[in-house]
Amino acid sequence: MNDILAQAFVWLNDPLNWQGPNGIPVRTLEHLTMSGLAVLLATVIALPLGIWLGHRGRGGAFTVVAANTSRALPTFALLLIFASTAIGIGDRPVVLAAAIFAIPVILTNTYAGLRDVDADVREAARGMGMSGRRSLALVEIPLALPLIGAGLRTAVVQVIATVPLAALVGGGGLGPYIVTGLATRRFGEVLAGGLLVAGLCLLAEGVLAVGQHVLTPRPMRPARTASRRKRATVPALP
Repeated sequence: MNDILAQAFVWLNDPLNWQGPNGIPVRTLEHLTMSGLAVLLATVIALPLGIWLGHRGRGGAFTVVAANTSRALPTFALLLIFASTAIGIGDRPVVLAAAIFAIPVILTNTYAGLRDVDADVREAARGMGMSGRRSLALVEIPLALPLIGAGLRTAVVQVIATVPLAALVGGGGLGPYIVTGLATRRFGEVLAGGLLVAGLCLLAEGVLAVGQHVLTPRPMRPARTASRRKRATVPALP
């Protein structure tokens, strides 16, 4: 194990692995591009559907069935199916398969976020003369943002961790480092590729966590609310 760690350290510090079309910066950009496209496609499909169903208060059974069915589809099997069709090999089948993988968590979190909005809040918005659409835009969606944001964060991390499968169908990203290392028994390269993917996941989680905190309405920020309560319990100095 120590030898593999040493090999991974040497591989990551080799200048040749950071240059050229197969270098780490180019491969990382490819990885992020595929991940971003997959999450964007999943969001375009799942977010409006989840908002519509959650606002109407219907379709709970459909949401559960759709989410469970999507989760039951093996991403690797979808990848091979797409690659064997007119879609072809490369990055496109990976984007489609990863998007299908990301849809359930975005859909269920969006639906749950809208349904968790207190009925009294909805009634108060209507009592102020707000239309259904205005209540949705100004009241319900802002209150549902924490759950919606959590779903998007989870989807992004899952997709980044799944995109390395692209190497199995001739795609780019960081996956080729892992697959090539396994094929040539250079396990240091395999570990280095895994560390790069894990690092991207952690970086994405951190950036999105900060973004979610900023976009969440201030009264609904747990950390800020907790700190205020803590300060309120501290007695003032004489």
